[in-house]
Amino acid sequence: MSKAEKPERTIALIGHGMVGQRFLEALAARGVTDRCRVVVLCEEPRPAYDRVQLTSYFSGTAPEELSMVDEGFMAEHGIELHLGDPAESIDRTARTVTSRKGLTIAYDTLVLATGSYPFVPPVPGKDSEGCFVYRTIEDLLAIEAYAKKAKTGVVVGGGLLGLEAAGALKGLGVEAHIVEFNDRLMAIQVDEGGGAALRRTIEDMGLNVHTGVAGKEIITGADGAVTGMALSDESTIDTDMVIFSAGVRPRDQLGRESGLEIGERGGIVIDERCRTSDPAVYAIGECAKAVDGMVYGLVAPGYEMAEVAVTAIADEAADASFTGADTSTKLKLLGVDVASFGDAHGTADGCLDVVYSDSRAGVYKKLVVAEDGTLLGGVLVGDAESYGMLRPLTGTVPPADPESLVLPAGAGAPAALGPSALPDEAVICSCHNVTKGTIRGAVSDHQCTTVPEVKKCTKAGTGCGSCVKVLGQLVNSELEAQGVTVDKGLCGCFSQTRQELYEIVLTLRIASYQQLLDNHGREEARGGNGCEICKPAVASIIASLAPTIGADGYVLAGEQATLQDTNDHFLANIQKNGSYSIVPRVPGGEITPEKLIVIGEVARDFGLYTKITGGQRIDMFGARVEQLPMIWARLVDAGFESGHAYGKALRTVKSCVGQTWCRYGVQDSVRMAIDLELRYRGLRSPHKLKSAVSGCQRECAEAQSKDFGVIATANGWNLYVGGNGGATPRHADLLAQDLSDAELIRLIDRFLMFYIRTADRLERTSVWLERIEGGLDHVRDVVVHDSLGICDELEALMAAHVANYRDEWAETINDPEKLSRFVSFVNAPDAPDPSVSFVSERDQVKPDLTILSGPDIPVRTLEGAQTR
Repeated sequence: MSKAEKPERTIALIGHGMVGQRFLEALAARGVTDRCRVVVLCEEPRPAYDRVQLTSYFSGTAPEELSMVDEGFMAEHGIELHLGDPAESIDRTARTVTSRKGLTIAYDTLVLATGSYPFVPPVPGKDSEGCFVYRTIEDLLAIEAYAKKAKTGVVVGGGLLGLEAAGALKGLGVEAHIVEFNDRLMAIQVDEGGGAALRRTIEDMGLNVHTGVAGKEIITGADGAVTGMALSDESTIDTDMVIFSAGVRPRDQLGRESGLEIGERGGIVIDERCRTSDPAVYAIGECAKAVDGMVYGLVAPGYEMAEVAVTAIADEAADASFTGADTSTKLKLLGVDVASFGDAHGTADGCLDVVYSDSRAGVYKKLVVAEDGTLLGGVLVGDAESYGMLRPLTGTVPPADPESLVLPAGAGAPAALGPSALPDEAVICSCHNVTKGTIRGAVSDHQCTTVPEVKKCTKAGTGCGSCVKVLGQLVNSELEAQGVTVDKGLCGCFSQTRQELYEIVLTLRIASYQQLLDNHGREEARGGNGCEICKPAVASIIASLAPTIGADGYVLAGEQATLQDTNDHFLANIQKNGSYSIVPRVPGGEITPEKLIVIGEVARDFGLYTKITGGQRIDMFGARVEQLPMIWARLVDAGFESGHAYGKALRTVKSCVGQTWCRYGVQDSVRMAIDLELRYRGLRSPHKLKSAVSGCQRECAEAQSKDFGVIATANGWNLYVGGNGGATPRHADLLAQDLSDAELIRLIDRFLMFYIRTADRLERTSVWLERIEGGLDHVRDVVVHDSLGICDELEALMAAHVANYRDEWAETINDPEKLSRFVSFVNAPDAPDPSVSFVSERDQVKPDLTILSGPDIPVRTLEGAQTR
């Protein structure tokens, strides 16, 4: 709609959360934004963001990364978004909305997407300094700031957000207590058995759980700040802060004040088309009470309401309705899988339970079935691998006995149920209500051949993501059903997967990429030069197997040098300005004063920017390529070696100070971290590897966010695997517990070599563990119980790596031929081109840095501050 055109009408949206943004996207998709003026009032200072992933902020995800609004979306569709300006009142007679800042909007259609607010129990002292709720990014920022001066925190509420809040406190170094009024955690989602399994696992992580009690009073000190919480059982918890996460209530105040019909227990009453008692006003999401009497606190029903409302607004005659929604959920709480679907609590008459429980492994599975075998629902705790297949089978008789469906891999369970077992009407993606038939149609009718293409076509898999694995199986099975050969090859040069190429290299002792390509590549690729996908992947395989297959493990030796990407090519990470970083290895974070002095002198002499990282290393930035050998010559002479920050290899093994210094420590975490880092240094793998060792259950080294993490117990060590603290955080899973030193190292050897052997190209352990058939149970069977009989071989491969380790930089600086590659300009190999000026980052003139803490908070200026 051009500016000169008069809009048909004005649509006002109050609230811009996940459901509000989905409403806007649906408006745009139907072309409504082309002919209507759309105005949005948003209370928060930022556009819609993924509240489901809110806790990932504490794992390093920046707030802007959580945004659900594509760049340019509002401008492209002419949507007027007013941030930090919530609606204050609605005049339904005049059909206007007035905002807090005095903006008055005349509307033809009004949509309320105001969501919900946190319920804070009426506990005396609830408004004291140190009390918080856990709902928005601003809440998290406030909690993070206050936690810096806190030692202990209490979370009131043992539901989804409560457990996430407790995990956040733990990650911030605060001892966390969870107080839950019900007799179990996650009472809505899981039954008594599932709650018991979840509690054991949560307590094993070092969190304190109090169930069946309520907060009685917040105790404060003379300064008015929190000092404790009295409980209903007359006990007291000494605490510095309290986070309320005891559920939510529909935010229906605007509707109530404007005279709209409100449910007896809250919620703006809507009909099946999401219209309120005023036909010009709609309500969607958590603020609405649906025709089935439910107020839905899940995002999927909110999305469905948004679609129905847009259909009604765009075409009054269209047949679309919302009469209820599937409340099945699959969550990962503190790294623990929790899922429930259908009649999870077994309320149907005559229903039967089929239960599998393994207390030691923290696994609990229950299926609820009718007498005729119909699957009615289920609860899965600790292992929700089968959720993606079981939930769509709800309401049908599964093609296997329910007893076998709860058994773990290797314990008599049948072959995994394939997509063919699901009927076409089975809902695969509950977030967007996408059925198996729709997904099949995307492949057969719309020629989609990949999961990303199907996602774009159907929106399946773009919500919580729990259905992506089944989605991939469906796409491949449908292609195969059409006679299309599904190419699972690594790239256009090889028809084999990375795992298959690993086995070929190992079995045939192939030490040359060219030999592998010429003998096992695709016919059209043989005799060629390969591609940028397979060359570094094969180089990594050869490097990881070098001692066993008789190859030179040095990545710049002969043919290997031609296979490396930019980072490995110069044994350093290239930065955004073309300079390189230098990262010496500092095992366990332990370093002598003499070595610290050397790093300082090198950084000073070469004008490098220095940074102490979260991985307990000192990074130096800003080196030119021809300076790298000179810098490393000094570092190697001082006893340093490569930290492999540039390679797909072990980066670091972080540690706390352990029992040597810490009064809580029960094992020597520093010694173990050093032993592990020195053992696995230089190990090439499909992706980078990070590890950590914590000396007690307080988990100060954050071991459960690492690819393999170790936590000390009074009886030895617990080993966790498959964690990832990156953009898609995943807590590691417990593989084995109470291990001796020798048992721990043996299992890590096996785990790493099994991962290297079976992972896809550039696949982190976190993704691999969720992708590999059988998941954690299968990995445990192989690594701990040697179910495949390959553990001796895995241990031998690791022993060969350890025995043949060589520091890459130490070799490089002693080899004139290798040094010849380190030049900035090929026409000036001996010195930088004099016509090129290099400016030190620290010498640049920087503007003053002004920090804005919010619209109502004074501006603070840091004089002379530098920005980078």
